[in-house]
Amino acid sequence: MRFYALTAASILVFGACAGGDTANEGTTDTAAPAATTTPPAGGGQAATGAPITGTTHEVRMLLDGQTYKFDPANLTIKQGDGVKWVMVSGGPHNVAFDPAKIPDDVEAVLSANMPNQMMPLSSPYMTQPDENYTISFAGVKPGTYDYVCTPHVMMGMTGKITVQ
Repeated sequence: MRFYALTAASILVFGACAGGDTANEGTTDTAAPAATTTPPAGGGQAATGAPITGTTHEVRMLLDGQTYKFDPANLTIKQGDGVKWVMVSGGPHNVAFDPAKIPDDVEAVLSANMPNQMMPLSSPYMTQPDENYTISFAGVKPGTYDYVCTPHVMMGMTGKITVQ
């Protein structure tokens, strides 16, 4: 429930801040670097992100008619692969995992592999076509991990990554 309260708050903040300045429009690549350092949510020692060692899979984020969706919505990958989310239409979009549904040991690794988080386990918003965000799943143990687009979760924009 806390996740959805934060989600609602971020939507309100984004809505209040949207519009106006278009001076910096363009393509932004927020891809995961070879290794990143992200401070943990509760303080303490930072974890270092792991580089992608396998295939990078692409997921498109779009508005199709009146349906907001990830395409593909369900993706099976191998440990060490990466996933690159690309904003196509209907933004703003982001990628957010619910920390309450991610095991603690996975949360630490996944968080370290997600650069520039706007909240724990939540990517920045992508507002322009071709903006993208890449997450390394190196070191993420096998399992199924549900994610959402925060602004469009109530409209069913959900996805699932299965790590083998």
